[in-house]
Amino acid sequence: QVHLVESGGGLVQPGGSLRLSCAASGFALDGYSIAWFRQAPGKEREGVSCSSDAGTWYADSVKGRFTISRDNAENTMFLQMNSLKPEDTAVYYCATDRLVVDVLGCLTPVSYDNWGQGTQVTVSS
Repeated sequence: QVHLVESGGGLVQPGGSLRLSCAASGFALDGYSIAWFRQAPGKEREGVSCSSDAGTWYADSVKGRFTISRDNAENTMFLQMNSLKPEDTAVYYCATDRLVVDVLGCLTPVSYDNWGQGTQVTVSS
């Protein structure tokens, strides 16, 4: 059974850093398209970053600050978040799909079949 579990969220001051992890079980992450999304209160879920055999993309709002990666040996994906801003506050979700997602669908929630439960990130002084 496919299962994704996020961790690493928390409270951080503006300018700080956090590293989110998403541990996968029930399947091998290698070869899967991976992505991170976030949803702030009262807002729609938005794509933050994604990676597949077709490439790696970032939302304009996080370019240069966030980095997506994966460790296939640990079957885990990561989101390194630096220079955090209050507007980065949201629940962050990891997502995967066995198909290769291209640039047109990479940051679109419907492109992904598997989702984690979410982890809260709060950026505040």
